[in-house]
Amino acid sequence: MSDATLLKALVLLVPLGIVFSWSAVLFFRAKTIWHFLQLLGTGCLIVVVLTHLFEALDLFPWMGWGSSQSLGHYLDLWSAALGLTLFSVGSVCQALTKRRA
Repeated sequence: MSDATLLKALVLLVPLGIVFSWSAVLFFRAKTIWHFLQLLGTGCLIVVVLTHLFEALDLFPWMGWGSSQSLGHYLDLWSAALGLTLFSVGSVCQALTKRRA
């Protein structure tokens, strides 16, 4: 199981790194709240991938990776929820703002 988790985490780290880099470029060009939300959202999604990477490599075992009532589980859960929400809101609002202008 940890080999599959490790492979998935490493594969997902590449596109998320690209999206994070692009979000950073957009934010430093325009510095709008919507670009900041996109950047913060992708940062949270990178935390999700890192939690799975740490679980697969058995780093920080005191976090209780994989247990449903552990600190690692809640870090993963909240990072995923915040990441998807912030990135989506930032993208939609940026598109609506750009369309009006």
